[in-house]
Amino acid sequence: MGITAAVMLPHPPLIVPEIGRGEEKKIQKTVDAYHRAAEKIGAYQPDTIVVISPHQVMYADYFHISPGDGAVGDFSQFHAAEVKMELSYDAEFVRELCRLGEARHLPAGTMGERDKRLDHGTMVPLYFVNQYWKDYRLVRIGLSGEPLLKHYELGKCIKEAAACLGRNTVVIGSGDLSHRLKEDGPYGYQKEGPEYDRRIMDVMGRAAFGELFEFSEDFLNSAGECGHRSFTIMAGALDRTAVASERLSYEGPFGVGYGICTYEAQGQDGGCDFADQFETILMEKLAEQRAKEDAYVRLAHSTVEAYVRTGKRPAVSEDLSKEMYEQRAGVFVSIKKQGKLRGCIGTISPVYGSIAEEIIENAISASSRDPRFTPITPEELNYLTLSVDVLGEAERIASAAELDVKRYGVIVTKGSKRGLLLPNLEGVDTVADQVAIAKQKAGIREDDEDVVLERFEVTRHF
Repeated sequence: MGITAAVMLPHPPLIVPEIGRGEEKKIQKTVDAYHRAAEKIGAYQPDTIVVISPHQVMYADYFHISPGDGAVGDFSQFHAAEVKMELSYDAEFVRELCRLGEARHLPAGTMGERDKRLDHGTMVPLYFVNQYWKDYRLVRIGLSGEPLLKHYELGKCIKEAAACLGRNTVVIGSGDLSHRLKEDGPYGYQKEGPEYDRRIMDVMGRAAFGELFEFSEDFLNSAGECGHRSFTIMAGALDRTAVASERLSYEGPFGVGYGICTYEAQGQDGGCDFADQFETILMEKLAEQRAKEDAYVRLAHSTVEAYVRTGKRPAVSEDLSKEMYEQRAGVFVSIKKQGKLRGCIGTISPVYGSIAEEIIENAISASSRDPRFTPITPEELNYLTLSVDVLGEAERIASAAELDVKRYGVIVTKGSKRGLLLPNLEGVDTVADQVAIAKQKAGIREDDEDVVLERFEVTRHF
């Protein structure tokens, strides 16, 4: 046995009748599709159901797999405490999954449980499944801030564990789509919201799982999506598997997208090695980008590589431009891994004797001392992209009206608190957002107007 099927399901509590109290009829297509999907799962009579939920415990650099013999939960959070659930875990499957993850150097395991209770991202799908089949054990997995490739890799471990144990297994990728479809929705409207829903339903409807990697982190953040990483783990569980896919429904009347698709395993297909294909394309793109780096970024990149591999600060190269040797300026070095920020450290005004030295010191700090991230490891070096911002002189301004989010960076100061945000950042589209983020970085209340504002321009090097 192994992975029999997989299902992409949303988790709006509203569709549970005891919660919706008639409101669920406004998304009747979703309710009907849910029953069809749950009935399909029941027909497979799975031994194990793996639920991947965005509302399970989530860490930036770790996948949490629920430990123990089982868990209970109810919908009291949604004023329906009478709807309860008690489920048994497949502890043997969990142990095998953890073993396989460790062998692949995946940051996954049963440590760090904060709440033993079942989350609604798990309970809503199983509320419907339980109407058609109850003789299963559960494996419950959370998401992480790791890149999409890592999520897919975890899915491959799920597939291998199911095969090794001979489990008839169904995987549920639990997740809503965009939460930013309408102005009166829970998170307002962003143009990326409807675009995400259109794209993801096309991708998932065709089972074109390789295209999941083409959604940039900035785009996903702007779209306010919920389930993309769930779907990516689910896709990994179908790696090298031919599937019969069916798109059952899509609705988004409340400003949140709900999509349902099913996938029935049809045997092995070596052409569906989506992660390997994407990694090949990714390496080619990164090599092309590396070849186009200017002297500023080449210096930052070589510094990161040298420091991560040896722990030593490299000497200033002798083949740099006169400007880099003789001029002084504040410099920010930003590091991304597969489109996601991995480190960013800089100086508002010059600290060292030249721009070159400023780049070297800040590249080292960005790779190893950014308090938001763990130090970069040698295994990550091939996946990194860098940019270098050389700051112009800051000038004090009377109000935010003198800012331009694309042209100027901003420095917000109150007493000893000082926060900076660079210009022209993806996802920062208004001056209000720019100032608010700078205040947040400085530890200044967003509603505090008694601040000093400065603006500056940058020369950005890629």
